[in-house]
Amino acid sequence: MIPQPADQAAGHKGNRSLGGRPPALDREAYKQRYTVERCGNRLKQRRGLATRYDKNAPACLARVHIAGSFIWSAT
Repeated sequence: MIPQPADQAAGHKGNRSLGGRPPALDREAYKQRYTVERCGNRLKQRRGLATRYDKNAPACLARVHIAGSFIWSAT
């Protein structure tokens, strides 16, 4: 969810039932979601994970663990 600009807040107040923006931004949930999205994007940079060469779940999970350990050790 994108934070609402202060100059547009008054115009959106009457549109709640018509699909307007939610009343507030949960900053902690937004931070966690952003962290998960960044991690997913870093994993997708690995070609083997992005193209799904593995045919079964254990092999794919092993590849995710290996890629995650490389990402973790690089930071």
